Amino acid sequence: MDAMVNETDSETTGVGPVRVLLVDDEALMRAGLRLMIHGTHGIDVIGEASDGNSALEQIDALDPDVVLMDIRMPRMTGLEALRTLRAQGSEARVVMLTAFDTDEFLLEALRAGAVSFLLKDSPPQEVVQAVLDAAADRPRFSPDVLTRLVRLASDGTQTPAGAVGTGGKRPEGQGSAAEADAEAPASSPAPSGITDREWEVGRLVAQGLANPEVGEALFMSVATVKTHLGRLYHKLQVTNRVQLAIRVLELGG
Repeated sequence: MDAMVNETDSETTGVGPVRVLLVDDEALMRAGLRLMIHGTHGIDVIGEASDGNSALEQIDALDPDVVLMDIRMPRMTGLEALRTLRAQGSEARVVMLTAFDTDEFLLEALRAGAVSFLLKDSPPQEVVQAVLDAAADRPRFSPDVLTRLVRLASDGTQTPAGAVGTGGKRPEGQGSAAEADAEAPASSPAPSGITDREWEVGRLVAQGLANPEVGEALFMSVATVKTHLGRLYHKLQVTNRVQLAIRVLELGG
């Protein structure tokens, strides 16, 4: 499962410290996050903010590499702050912190440019890895969040016609890709402009398979899988396999 979201979990950015801003309206949550990640694998917590407005000010002043931001806050929510950041052209990578009751915001935040989602009760090692992955532009998601993302996309929740979607994968312990495929409704044919082979690759990615597994299933090399993925990214206007997976599901894959 983790292979779909991040196939290089053991890697770090390799480019000096990762400068992180913590944004949450609960001081206890910020303190816990600081204790969890500061000084670990070169992570440097450079500031904190308690709402979206102060987050924007801190991001402008401190220029962090990664922002760990709560999606629900007073004055300005994390989602509103994220949209403002993208409108301003900020390159800060935003990892959204969420609770179980925020399904309606998941796809919106990913479309607005969030790199990853984490549940607030994620274990320390998962939070640390999410920060490192975000700094390297590698999306990472809590398994429970990914399960919900797949369900949202499959159900068509918050998916306007023609919208570019974002992605998910099967969590650990939830059965094989073959089992998931057997339980899913019949897939739609390849959309216009997408070859049948590209669509097959996209569907397997949406089931949670890593590149080597896709290649084995389709009898092709990993290099060929990557070529098909590159074409799918361009044609479906997505930038990573998580976004690709959700887009494939939205299109009936």
